[in-house]
Amino acid sequence: MRGARHPRPARFAAVGVLAAAALSMASAAPAAGPVARAPGTAAPGRIVSMNLCADELLLRLADPGQIAAVTYLARDPRQSTVATLARDVPVNRAQAEEIVRLDPDLVIAGRYTTRATVDMLRRVGAPIVELDVPATLSDVEDQILGLGRAVGQPARAGEMVARIRSAFDGTPRVPGPEAPTALMVAPNGFTVGSGSLVDTLITAAGLRNLGAEARFAHQRRISLEGIVRLAPDVLIIDADETSPARAYEMLHHPVIAAIPSRPEVVRISPRLWTCAGPQIVEALETLRASARAARGRTP
Repeated sequence: MRGARHPRPARFAAVGVLAAAALSMASAAPAAGPVARAPGTAAPGRIVSMNLCADELLLRLADPGQIAAVTYLARDPRQSTVATLARDVPVNRAQAEEIVRLDPDLVIAGRYTTRATVDMLRRVGAPIVELDVPATLSDVEDQILGLGRAVGQPARAGEMVARIRSAFDGTPRVPGPEAPTALMVAPNGFTVGSGSLVDTLITAAGLRNLGAEARFAHQRRISLEGIVRLAPDVLIIDADETSPARAYEMLHHPVIAAIPSRPEVVRISPRLWTCAGPQIVEALETLRASARAARGRTP
């Protein structure tokens, strides 16, 4: 490739050094990820994001003119909460060659996705910020604030965090033993335990996550018999079912409808809590409503 197809190595190297220096100043929290810019440094103007969670935050925080590309997933309303914002933004498929061709001055990637692409971009000196997978409200706030600093929009990030924090105000840190119980079931019978954002939201809604009490760590599969045995007051179905798939079969099994505890059944789209952004407030409100309904049924 010649000419404009190659990024300018000098600029990549300079911005990469700046990002590395700022990283040492960032919070020690593992989910913080993004880094602060040095005082007086111009905000990046050709930002590329490489996964959907990065897309959703970038499109909400940065000015449109700062964004060179987001992933094609950002335009899909079945998966994305920012499809409207992404409609006129160029897209990528997280391939190293296409990202280098965009000549970015900042690349936002996920810590656990597209690793081969990230490694290749590092080798050519691309400045990269990696987002972690937040598990707590503090993690969510740190990540948003950190990315806001990295893209030169700290005030906008602060406003987003304030709105999220306001929605969580007054929630019990640990629901008491009398609180309604809940169990999340995803396609193929997966549920979540402690150490996850889903667990944080279930707890914040005033529900006891039976997945956590059963000592499940992060994700694991649960059988129909296991669901019946746990007898939740609220059964959370984590699925959109936008197209037929065998993975959804368990969610329609007659046993689900015949659980002796006759749980409140609530469906939450994975779009609302797969990524850590302001959309988690909608998931929280849905869970709170289910908790109120379950308490209302308690003799």
